Amino acid sequence: MKSDDELLESVRCDPSLAELLSEVCEFDLTRGDHGQAVRMSSRQPLEGVAGDFTGGRFFLCGERRPVRPVLYANSEGQAGLIGWSLTDALPVMIGLPSWRDCLKFSGGGDLATMRSAAQHLQRDELRKRSDAETQRRRLAMALSLELGTIPVLLTRLRDAVAGTAPGFVLTDETGEEYESLFGPWLPSRNPSWR
Repeated sequence: MKSDDELLESVRCDPSLAELLSEVCEFDLTRGDHGQAVRMSSRQPLEGVAGDFTGGRFFLCGERRPVRPVLYANSEGQAGLIGWSLTDALPVMIGLPSWRDCLKFSGGGDLATMRSAAQHLQRDELRKRSDAETQRRRLAMALSLELGTIPVLLTRLRDAVAGTAPGFVLTDETGEEYESLFGPWLPSRNPSWR
């Protein structure tokens, strides 16, 4: 298994791979600066490594070592772990269509609800981008990552987010805590999924 730094370096050294990673999972290495002072409540170090197109940021947590937990903070004041290393988090981001929405429509972190949302999101994605599955497989192969099935990836994502508290809670400079990535909504809230 590659270390987090080795994985990041392989992407940084290959512009076409970096572009594919940004396109498939909105993990853009040029957007690593969070833009505001944040820290973990445990005072462990944070290293911003990438950002997405909506202003969200990805961080590696803790002292530098081969693998570190990956924390995602969105621009709406929510944050949480999404994997225990990059080799854990990236397959979730690559293999799950709209993983952020699987969390948003999770009914507070309920796995069955997340599965329902994932089914709707996968249908929506395939309607919009017929080449999405091919791109995901190509990216996973280029990074030497195993994707796993959608139920396995959802379980990994749910377990990581559930493991955020107490050690990985993100706070702003005033000490106010970010909310959980688990949204309260059910898939029935989205009128296009009825």
